[in-house]
Amino acid sequence: MPAQARRIALPRAARIGIATAVTGAAFALPLVTTVSAQAHELPAAKPAAPAAQTAPAAQAAAPAAAPVEESYKVVGGDTLSKIAAAKNVDGGWQALYEHNRSVVGANPNLIFPGQKLALGTKAAPAAPAAKPAAPAAKPAAPAAKPAAQAAKPAAPATKPATKPAAPATKPAAPATKPAAPAAKPAAPAAVAPVAAPVASTSGFFAPLANPKLGTAYGVAGSMWSSGHHTGADFVAPTGTPLRAVAAGTVVKAGNGGAYGNEVEIKLADGKYAQYAHLSSIGVKVGQTVTAGQQIGLSGATGNVTGPHLHFEIRTGSEYGSDVDPIAYLRAHGVAI
Repeated sequence: MPAQARRIALPRAARIGIATAVTGAAFALPLVTTVSAQAHELPAAKPAAPAAQTAPAAQAAAPAAAPVEESYKVVGGDTLSKIAAAKNVDGGWQALYEHNRSVVGANPNLIFPGQKLALGTKAAPAAPAAKPAAPAAKPAAPAAKPAAQAAKPAAPATKPATKPAAPATKPAAPATKPAAPAAKPAAPAAVAPVAAPVASTSGFFAPLANPKLGTAYGVAGSMWSSGHHTGADFVAPTGTPLRAVAAGTVVKAGNGGAYGNEVEIKLADGKYAQYAHLSSIGVKVGQTVTAGQQIGLSGATGNVTGPHLHFEIRTGSEYGSDVDPIAYLRAHGVAI
């Protein structure tokens, strides 16, 4: 047999040893590969930095309030000029009258208790801006730590490169300060002050301050049904305060036809003091008044050619029982 074809005979123990060594090497190779891969596994991803808080947006300005329509209910003693001054009506009593012509009528000097007058619209004060919104939620907790490594523990993950971002800046201040209240309407023209009433030594008063006589008592003429002037006229612009000449009880307070708005007071001595052509009445029937108390305002209601006060002193409550009112007041110490 040729030399290259000859099989080398090995002992049985040697063959078993060689096979075992080869098998062990084949088994060990994947194990070493797995352990090595695990040993070099990268650390878990760094925890995400918390989201920065978002500064709240500047608050939108509060919506403008709807204008408010104001009104006023007339009480005794009121006049358009008095109401306009007290309520700061822009444009004075003239504007108040134009706005309420359908209620007052053709005569601005004649208003009655209970009438409801519109004062016009006024802008409501602006509401302050809303408070800033609450700051954003706190940043989320960092991600969970990496899972434990199989076999030999991997090298510990490095610390995050940077610290979590600082919280956002403090909430911005409100966009604008609350709007300043609207300027008040211009004050109406000043009215000349009325002199304080001064009583006579007997406690009687003139029917108005600084009395100035117009048509005197007893003047004859066909314009008066009795043939003469039954009272004394005092020059007085509309709205002049009128007062009780003495203490007494109101027996008339209302419209008296040709006398217009009238007030009649029964005095303590039994005489009657009558006031005519008033623009406003400030008392009611049955009311007790004191000497010098305001009972209404002068005007031009009834049968007149202009504003004034027609004043009478009567021995009875009705027309035709008149006496000289100037002589009566002078007899009680009133200087006219």
